[in-house]
Order: sequence, then C-alpha cells, then structure tokens
Amino acid sequence: ANPHAVRIAAIADGIAKLLHMAAEDCRSLRVAALLHDLGETTMERDYIWRPEALTEEERIDLARHPVIGEQEASRAGASRAAQLLVRWHHEWWNGCGYPDALRGEEIPLAARILRVADSYAALTAGRPFRPALTIVQARKQIIEWAGIEFDPRVVSLFLSLDRLRELELTVEGAKYRSPD
Repeated sequence: ANPHAVRIAAIADGIAKLLHMAAEDCRSLRVAALLHDLGETTMERDYIWRPEALTEEERIDLARHPVIGEQEASRAGASRAAQLLVRWHHEWWNGCGYPDALRGEEIPLAARILRVADSYAALTAGRPFRPALTIVQARKQIIEWAGIEFDPRVVSLFLSLDRLRELELTVEGAKYRSPD
C-alpha cells in the first residue's frame, strides 16, 4: 500500500479509537484512508507534481478527484460507507470544501477525522511546491485552521494523540497492518 495512505490510516485509526467508534465505522475509515486518493491516481494528472501553483482550471479539475475516487472505491468493492468517506475527505467544517460543500455536523465524523489525518500527513510530507513542515509546524497549522477547515473537536483529539510519534515510527517500520 501507498506509505502516505498507510500513515493516514494509522493516524485516523488513533483518533477513532479515542472516540470509541464502532468496529465497522473504524474499518470503513481505514479502508477510505487507504483509498482516499484513488481518484487522483486514476486521473493521472502531471500538474499535481509540478513545483508551480495550479491554475484555476487545474484546481477545478483536481476538485473532481473525490467523486472519481468514490466511483473507483465502488469498483474496488469498498463498502458504501468507505466510498462516501472517499467522496467527502475534502469537505471543510465551514462549508467551503468540495465536492458537496457540506458543513459542520453534515460531514460524517469519520470524514472529519480523515480530513485532519490527510492534512497532517500532507503537511509533513515534502511536495514539489513546498518542503515538508516539521511536526510542530504542522500541528500549529492544524490548530490555526480548527473551526475553518477542521472540526475543532477532532483537532483536539488529534493533538491529544501522545502516540503520534509512535504511530509515525510504526508506519515507517511497516508494522501497521492494513485492514483485510
């Protein structure tokens, strides 16, 4: 599996455990974390890895990836719950996300968890257009966007993951087992 996706699954799983989410919900969340960027992969867009900023047309095109990902997750046999989490992993707490502009509690809790986990993993990974942030810098940015992009309650739980570094090391050591 993609190391970025496995890392997101481990972080999301840590948050879900703090919430004592039902086993089936945790499973859907892990599957969605592993498949969340399937749409991006399927689209095969070179602009994603360019060092320059995206054009407006490219941003609009890229915003289609969660819906394409939902369709691909369906083809891959993922549960409907996991498909919808893939669809909604770019929804923002304030309603400015995509593809459906869901807001606040309209966004399923697992999708809100996936948003935080995905963002943190992306911030701490280098990209062609910016270097990786440190753990401290990434946590600070997540805090700054709580109530805007992220559910403040999920952010609080994420920040309370004292096992975060342990999760990172476990993933780096390839000990994290993806769901069957």
